[in-house]
Parts: sequence; C-alpha cells; structure tokens
Amino acid sequence: MKVFDLPTPSLVADERILTENIRLMSGILSGSPARLRPHYKSHRCSALAHVQMRSGAVGMTCAKLSEAEDLIFSGIGDVLIANQIVDPVKLVRVAQLAGMCRLTVCVDDAGNAGALSAAAAAAGSTVECLVEYDIGMNRCGARTPEEYLSVARAVAGLPGLRYRGIQAYAGHVSHTVSAAEREKMTRENEKKVADLKEYLGKNGISVETVSGGSTGTCALKASGGVYTELQAGSYLFMDSTYDRLGLPFRNSLFVLATVISRSGGAVILDVGVKGLGADQDGPRIVTADGRAVPGRIELNEEHLKLFDSGWEPAIGERAFVIPGHCCSTVNLYDRIYLFAEDTVTDRLDVTARGMSR
Repeated sequence: MKVFDLPTPSLVADERILTENIRLMSGILSGSPARLRPHYKSHRCSALAHVQMRSGAVGMTCAKLSEAEDLIFSGIGDVLIANQIVDPVKLVRVAQLAGMCRLTVCVDDAGNAGALSAAAAAAGSTVECLVEYDIGMNRCGARTPEEYLSVARAVAGLPGLRYRGIQAYAGHVSHTVSAAEREKMTRENEKKVADLKEYLGKNGISVETVSGGSTGTCALKASGGVYTELQAGSYLFMDSTYDRLGLPFRNSLFVLATVISRSGGAVILDVGVKGLGADQDGPRIVTADGRAVPGRIELNEEHLKLFDSGWEPAIGERAFVIPGHCCSTVNLYDRIYLFAEDTVTDRLDVTARGMSR
C-alpha cells in the first residue's frame, strides 16, 4: 500500500528518519553518565516504547497514572510518573502497580508521601520516589534546599517508600532558540541541582538519581555530568517548534492531508486544529516530493488555509504537514502509519490516546 492511498488526514511517520533519530540520541548519550528515559507523552504508543527500550532506554517517563498503566500492561518494567499523585483512589492503584514493576513517582509534600506510604504498606509493595525540585518552571517542586530536605527525610523514613533522588525539569529552557542562552540557562540550573546534592550529602541524604531534561537540552545534559536520566521525548518525531533550534534530529512525523480547494487565492487542506496540535508554533507544509512550501497559514477546526505561497497544487493533491507540536498532535489520532519512501510499512496503535488521568 502506498502512503498516498491513506485517507486524510492521517498521522504518518517516516520509519527511516525515526530510526535515525533514535540512533542520533544514542550517540549523544554515549559515554555520558546520563541514560535515556524517554517521555511517553510524545508518542503514547506502547510499540514505540518497546523500540526505545530495545535501543537502550533505562525505562519510560510519563505524566499520568493512566499512561503508566498502559506502559506496564504492555510489559515495560521500569516506569517513572514525573508528577504528583494525590487522589486517594489513584494512590491505591499506584501501590498496586508498584507490585508489578519498578514504579517511581514524584513527591513534593510530606503529607502526600505519608498517604503514598500507607497505600504501599496496605498493598505490600514498595514505591520508589523522586522528590521534585523547582529549578525555574514555577510549577511543582520544593522551592528551597531546606524544603527539599524536609520532604526527602520524610520519604526516606516512611515504610513502603524508597527515596531515589531528584526530579528537576526545566521545560522553560527547552525551546529557547539561542543556543548560547539555552546553554547558559542549563548550566545555571545544573549548578542549582549540584548545590542541592552537596547540601543533601552534608545532611545525610544520598542521591542516586537526577532525572529531567528534554530534547532541546539533551546534548547539554549529556555533557554536564549532573543528570543521570534524560526525559527527552520529541527527538523521536520533532516538530516545527523544535525545528527552530537547529538540533541534529529531523522531522519524522507528519499529518498527511489533501488539497480540497483553491479559493480566494488560498490553498485549502483538509486538516485543522482537530487534527493538528496548535498549542505551540504553527505547522509547516511539505509537498509530496519533499519541497518546503512557504506562505502564511491559518487554521480552522477542519481546514488549513495557506496564503501567499506560490504553490499551485491540483485539487486532490496530497501534502505532508509538519505539526507545530508533535505531542499534542499524536493525542488526536488512534494510530500512526509508518512508511518508507512511499510505501506503508506498519500501523501502530496510539495505545494511550486520551489517557489524561
């Protein structure tokens, strides 16, 4: 089957580029103390998670309990929920899942740690914990070394819990376009983490793991020597937002679309915000034969309108759309079609689509 025979819009991925992106990440981390723990949010596909594990990942990262369940029931044996779980019903489920695999969760509150401990004790399991440290996201996490130490001591002293180390994620740095500024911010954040580790050591807390990082900072984290785990996810697919950074990874993910009209000087394609993540930069268009199409894009619910492009496609012509954000785009589809050259090679279910609890 040819890729252009697929109904549109369809989510498609170039298998050769995807494989090369995996190889590139392995090369970046080679010789580094940092191991890859890819973030599941970027593809939500258990088959791709297993590809990443076979390619050297130490485990998988996810944001939600439901994502963790999807990974665990697919056979992934090492999962980090890089978020706080506080709902009593969910805590029971976390404790049960921890009896099936190595499960780690993030905490930043001693009371939450106590509730997690009680659930683990009742289930007869051990939940591993990273205490989160806020290094600039202004989201979750302890804000000071003293606050962090208090939570870490609580975790270390509770039955059913095992303190592993530090969660320190700097998503606000990930898309900084200036390479010099991105490096400056990353090194400043690494110093905060290194200082915290030193402070904890002086107070009797040993840090085994420092987890965080993203596609935009992967090479910096690999060379910095502070992080032991890298939670990059978008490197697999890339998108138009990350393209601005000049990273070595290439776009492997596209939405296949059809030209359905040329009206009022615009080219109209059959995909809009219901088929393209629109929460970051806008999408870009590539013709079926690989030429980048310039122009101004407007998105409606079901339509992409392209203006001032100089492109004169025939009605019914197919095109590839590079999404602005790969993670939110994947969550809009039930499956990803892999292709090589112009031939479909596989169809992968997005097994965790919509799993946001």
